[in-house]
Amino acid sequence: MPTPRERLAAFLPVLRIRPFRLLLAGQAVSVVGDALFPVALAFAVLDELDGTPSELGLVLAAQALPLAILVLAAGVWADRLPRQWIMLVSDLGRAAVQAVVAVLLLTGAAELWHLVALVALYGTFEAGFLPASGGLVAQVTGPERLQQARALMSLAVHGAMVIGPALAGVLIVLTGPGAAIAVDAATFLVSAAFLARLRPPPLPQRAAVEGALTGFWEELKGGVAEVRKRRWMWTFMPTLTTYHLLALPCVFVLGPVIAQRDLGGAGAWATIAACFGVGTLIGGVVSLRVEPRRPMLACAVAFLGCACQPIIVAYGGTTAAIAALQLVAGVAVSFGWTLWDTTLGQEIPPHALARVTSLDFFTTTGALPLGYALIAWMAGTLGTRSTMLVSGLVVMALCAGALSAGDVRRLRRGVAQESIAS
Repeated sequence: MPTPRERLAAFLPVLRIRPFRLLLAGQAVSVVGDALFPVALAFAVLDELDGTPSELGLVLAAQALPLAILVLAAGVWADRLPRQWIMLVSDLGRAAVQAVVAVLLLTGAAELWHLVALVALYGTFEAGFLPASGGLVAQVTGPERLQQARALMSLAVHGAMVIGPALAGVLIVLTGPGAAIAVDAATFLVSAAFLARLRPPPLPQRAAVEGALTGFWEELKGGVAEVRKRRWMWTFMPTLTTYHLLALPCVFVLGPVIAQRDLGGAGAWATIAACFGVGTLIGGVVSLRVEPRRPMLACAVAFLGCACQPIIVAYGGTTAAIAALQLVAGVAVSFGWTLWDTTLGQEIPPHALARVTSLDFFTTTGALPLGYALIAWMAGTLGTRSTMLVSGLVVMALCAGALSAGDVRRLRRGVAQESIAS
């Protein structure tokens, strides 16, 4: 009779791959810290330092700006060097930064400029992790198990969205945001311990794939060329960019403001974030078994739901209503991102995947610093809720436009349909 472990491996064959199990285990712990950090940081600025929404936007921009600047270079290096070691250095660096932030907050010595400087250093280390991780998952699983791997990683990430904000809310109420950030520091050390044990399969020799090794700019241009070959990709990327430029800054900056002013504070926002996390868990489970024949069509439909997030927070009314609607939006976010990441991993050559991943991050997450400043200005001009309504509608319009593009609708799973831009 099969053991529970054997039945689980039969249901999810990707778990038979030991390097992936190690990667998943480390990330399952680390992302709990990732999920509690934004809540803790927001209330460190708003409550501990009596900051304004603009000052919170400044702190969040300080984290995102070095990430946006350095992620392209990190993508090139992640296609040159062992990806696990880049991720290891990133984890250890972020653990050290978070430990310092926690000490400053717990001792009452923190000032706004401390947080700005330290989260900028955090973003610098984070820039190395993202493209390396994007390439490493596909490297250890291969394309045939990639969606299961992405779905399990998504479940880990979004499971943390349930645990992390709830844990952050408890720690903030009992001891303040410094304790929550100290927990985040510890989770990076756990992730580093798992990464140190990982032995991924080697990538093909790049000289054999791309010809003679070239310089940094030539390699970066090679990544751009991979994007340009795929019309479905560069047609949909403006939607992702605007989602990060408008929708996410609204949620990150104006969401806690609404919670503090109208919903009761950190506990209400932690509840909303936790319910969103429940929705993303459901989306992750769906992603394990549902493999659309036209993945980009399904991805675009899902992002229509993602675009509703700021509107939900602005006009949901009560904590319970906002949390319930955010749960539904979480399903769309998890399913949509899993399909996007899986499609990249299946359609992009392995030797170029980190560079393409870095370009993806640059054009999406890279919009966050500008978005934080833009949303703060818009909120001052239009008002908080009007800004969130306009932002959501703009992203929805772009998503509908992407749905009308033939290449987005026609791309089929497992078929390399590279629409070459003329």
